[in-house]
Amino acid sequence: MKKLLPLLFLLVVIAGCRKEDHLSDDFISAPAYSYSGKFVQDYFTLLCHISQSTQGFFPPQVARAYGYVGIANYEAVIHGIAGAQSLAGQLDGFNKSDLPKYLHETEYNWSIASNAALSSIILKMFDQSLSVTNKTAVDSSERSNLQRLSIGVPITVIDRSIQFGKAVADAVFRYSNTDGGQQSYLDPFQLPYNMPSIPSCWVPTSALNTPVSPKWGNNRPFIQANITNAFQFEHASFSTDPASVFYNEAMIVYNQVKNNSPEQIEITKYWADDPFNTCTPTGHTFNIMTQLLNENKATLEKTTVGYAKLCIAENDAFINCWKGKYQFLLIRPVSYIKKYIDPSFNTVIGTPPFPAYTSGHSAEIGAGTKIFTELFTNGDGNYNFTDYSQLQFGFAPRNYTNFNQMAEECANSRLYGGIHYPMDNSAGLKIGRSIGDNVVRNLQWPKNIR
Repeated sequence: MKKLLPLLFLLVVIAGCRKEDHLSDDFISAPAYSYSGKFVQDYFTLLCHISQSTQGFFPPQVARAYGYVGIANYEAVIHGIAGAQSLAGQLDGFNKSDLPKYLHETEYNWSIASNAALSSIILKMFDQSLSVTNKTAVDSSERSNLQRLSIGVPITVIDRSIQFGKAVADAVFRYSNTDGGQQSYLDPFQLPYNMPSIPSCWVPTSALNTPVSPKWGNNRPFIQANITNAFQFEHASFSTDPASVFYNEAMIVYNQVKNNSPEQIEITKYWADDPFNTCTPTGHTFNIMTQLLNENKATLEKTTVGYAKLCIAENDAFINCWKGKYQFLLIRPVSYIKKYIDPSFNTVIGTPPFPAYTSGHSAEIGAGTKIFTELFTNGDGNYNFTDYSQLQFGFAPRNYTNFNQMAEECANSRLYGGIHYPMDNSAGLKIGRSIGDNVVRNLQWPKNIR
């Protein structure tokens, strides 16, 4: 008996290690960290091209589409991640009963489930506006991925995993249809909308006479605290008095544009991320995430968790920002400067068709860099990397040593371009960072992801 005790102890330790490393499916399914996340990263690269080329997808609509894509992928994979909990029951309006049943003690292939969920939810989120070319690209990705991922996998496991992934996508799409933004790409201007005719209010700055998505701030966020706690800061009171704070904000914009260095002009254009010319600010931030995951050879586990966090943060940043834009309805710098300072003033790039306060670029990059910091650093944001994501749009790469440095550059690009007052950018960054913190801290995420 004494000789058996060390052996029994060893067996208990081994069993304990297996329990920690795997999930509660009797170790039948291989864990998500045993698969590469590259095919998921490729879907998000494709998502950029789809967002750029699909009519009706302005920045808020793009952020929403990415949001549900990330959630669907997460829910399709979580049973392969130790300690992972469903976002159902955590996100507003998302109930556990909405999701398909997962069969414990039954084998799944989480890469195949992910592939099925991603292809299905992307097609659903772009729906009626999806071009034949883009639909073909999604279908082709699904087929080629499935062929590669299915090597050596029993047909019953393949079928079960596909069915589960597609059922998750269906459930997440049903959830998306209750947030207030469904099919918004068919009517991105949400007409009718009447802008008050007072001096402080936004006026058209281009051929578009109506602002984009004035009701977007009423959409349901994923985390309610991202609207209630990440509050909007009051901007300086509108005034045409040269001694006022507001006039000074406009003069800062005016003088900056007049004295931009070539580097500042390059930064302005690098971060412009105009819809339909690029995949919007959200797409740029996701392209950075994709690059970072790829460079780190991230597993399916880390890729899935990273994208899910960023998807939630970006979606809610745009809801919060748009709520503020149509609460304050603030005139753009170009309109103010032309009327009260210098009628010959011109911006470096075109001014977007919606109110100024706060800056969408600043809010989304503030939220995004909080996710990057949590995922890739010890919390200080220090990370040496070169952003190659804009090569596809003809820009040279840019180098950074810290994610906060990158966020500040993105926010300042809107000042250099004459698009935003300084207060738009500083408030946007604060709000975005608060939202990123909420996503990291207020949801139950798996620890020590691999």
